Amino acid sequence: MNFSHSPRAVELTKAVQSFIQGEIVPVEHELRRSGGGAEPWQVPEEVHELRRRAREQGLWNLFLPAEHEGPCAERLGTRGGTGLTNVDYAPIAEATGWSFLAPYAFNCNARDTGNAEVLLRYGSQKQKDRWLDPLLDGRIRSAFAMTEPGVASSHATNMQLTAVGVVARMELGNHGATR
Repeated sequence: MNFSHSPRAVELTKAVQSFIQGEIVPVEHELRRSGGGAEPWQVPEEVHELRRRAREQGLWNLFLPAEHEGPCAERLGTRGGTGLTNVDYAPIAEATGWSFLAPYAFNCNARDTGNAEVLLRYGSQKQKDRWLDPLLDGRIRSAFAMTEPGVASSHATNMQLTAVGVVARMELGNHGATR
């Protein structure tokens, strides 16, 4: 198997590394020094600006798979208008992993990436319009929350609950319903 990176991946990796060193690291140092900003649950304006500049440079949604192309990729995808193979994305993921802000700045952060890939491959057009486009645009975030009454930890392997009807609630938009 050939594990060499394409010329495009090499160029994107260098661009990501340069952006991290020149743009993200100074903001991280300042946020650490200042304690992260006045409002603990608000994203500091400097981080919004990092995301804007990363997107402007085509360093946005770099996790998207190679078959991601067409109008959505041109509007919300990576530099070059198509996604990357896992081999080509690996050095980018490694580079962003050294920074606490980089995955978010490039819109390649955990939870969002996995959910976006599932929606991209298997979602209906209605689900893509409602959830995928806002995820790739950076307007919404994914979340995972769980509680297990009667179990001594929140470790996922201890779950004794079966989740049923989650997709139905999402499709119907009835977020407060329980089943």
